[in-house]
Parts: sequence; structure tokens; C-alpha cells
Amino acid sequence: MNTTHSSRRRFFRQAALGTAGLVLAPSVGAVSQPFARSGDSRIRLALAAYSFRDYFPYSKERKVAEVPEEVRMNMPKFIRYCAQHGLDGAELTSYHFNPDDTAEDFLACRHQAHINGVSIAGTAIGNNFSHPKDSSERARQMEYVRTWIDRAALMGAPHIRVFAGVPPKGVSEEELEANAISALAEAAEYAGSKGIFLGIENHDSISTPERLLRITRGVDSPWVGINLDTGNFRGGDPYAAIAECAPYAVNVQLKVRLDIEGKKVEADIPRIVRLLREANYQGFLVLEYEETANPYEAIPPLLETLRKELA
Repeated sequence: MNTTHSSRRRFFRQAALGTAGLVLAPSVGAVSQPFARSGDSRIRLALAAYSFRDYFPYSKERKVAEVPEEVRMNMPKFIRYCAQHGLDGAELTSYHFNPDDTAEDFLACRHQAHINGVSIAGTAIGNNFSHPKDSSERARQMEYVRTWIDRAALMGAPHIRVFAGVPPKGVSEEELEANAISALAEAAEYAGSKGIFLGIENHDSISTPERLLRITRGVDSPWVGINLDTGNFRGGDPYAAIAECAPYAVNVQLKVRLDIEGKKVEADIPRIVRLLREANYQGFLVLEYEETANPYEAIPPLLETLRKELA
């Protein structure tokens, strides 16, 4: 027997077993503490497909508009747009896929991204984790999340944005948090088996850093972190909230405006970038453009501004 080939086979077999052990032992590197990151902060620029929400013909599995062909978006075209504008990553928002897409379509996104030198930064879904554990709606939500974990794996997406959601009638604030932690932990076990991170976003019922951190720390999994949306904190100082949550971030979505004392004001982008660097954030900074201006006109100059800040 060739001893070199035998040793190589043993090496890969042991490596595979080691990887399996990481997945099956979620307490390793769990997010009760900030992520340990190596080296200096490295931030890569990406764009969310949601920025073109009015130009995709589908939203949340429904056909919503007849979009003129010259401006119509689809996911392969969006990936090419990101490549044409020199972006490192593309966030493929789940809402805007054709509901009839098959595994081949998700693999086509992976192919399109690779040949264009663009990383798929992740996807974002519209789940609701606030339902009681034994309810039929909780079961439906978990199946929805598992479906998108499988789709993310097909696309090679390392991250999925998830929500705690809006609680149904009769669910208290305390029950909301307990339900969200329970559902997130269950989803993380499956996501971790596919090597995919789940990032819980400050959205809907999560508007403060305190609640966001309680839910995040409540899940003992290395595959759970924060999807930090810079524009979604309500009340208090949003910059202090960003600084507090950034050490737990597995993805950052940048809004050009944020909430200060109930008013939407222009975001201090240099300050946000500085806070992320001070937290030694490593990963994507995803521009999620939500303003009313035409994104085809508004996004390119914003990307240039962001490049200068990240240089």
C-alpha cells in the first residue's frame, strides 16, 4: 500500500470527524461572549438585493408588479450588478426570488457569483420566532427557516438574517423572548450542521440593544450572532447601541438614516465605520438602501463614499 496515500486518507478522515464534532458540540465558541477574531478589523463592502425591492417582480412569494424590462431585476442580474460596481459581496434577499425557483436556480446564483468574483454575503428571510413552542404556527415557521437554510447551502451563502418577529395576541414580552430563544436555538442546530450562521436582527419586537443581546446570549451556539442593522434601534443613542452590539455581529446592514429621538436623521457613516473597527468587526458591511430615490441613481455614489471610508 502506498503509505503517502494512506496517510492522506487518514488525514482527511480525521479532519472530517473534527468538523463533525464542531457542528455537534454547539457550546464550543458559543456567543455568550463576543466573537474572538484574529488580526485587525477587515470590512468588506456588499449590497442587499432589497435595495432594488421595487424592481423585482416578486416580493415574499407573490408577484407584485410588472416592471419594465430595461430596469427589471432578478438575482443573476443583481449579482452581475454587484460585480460591475466592484462590490465584494451580494446579499440575496429571500423575498425577491421567484417562488417557482428550484435547486438549479439557487445553484445558478452560486455559479453566477463565482464566475463574477462576487461572494454571496448571505440571504435574509422574514420569519417569526415569537410563537409558542407547541403551536402549529411555530412548526410552520421552523419548516420555513429550514427550507431557507437548505437554499442558503445550495447558494454557498454563509449567513441568514432572521427575525424574532411580532408576537401573536396573548404572548407577553417575557414569553416573546423565551419563544425567540427556543426557536433560534432549534434553528441554529440545523444551520450549524450546514455551516451557516444565523444573525438575529434588531427589528420588529427588538428595538433596543438590551433585548437583542439577551436573545443572542440566550442561545448557546457558535452559529448564532447579531445581524446588526444600523438604522433599526429605537430610543436612546443608536451609536452607543451599535458599539454595544458590534462585538457579537456576524453581519452588518448599513442604513443611510437612523432614528434619534423619534426622528430619522442622516447617519454618520464615518462614525459607524469607526465603531465597527473599534469592535474589531470582520465581515460584510451590507448597504441596504431604503430611501425613496431611484436606487439605480442613488446607490453608485453611496458606494463610492463607503469605499473611501473603508479604505
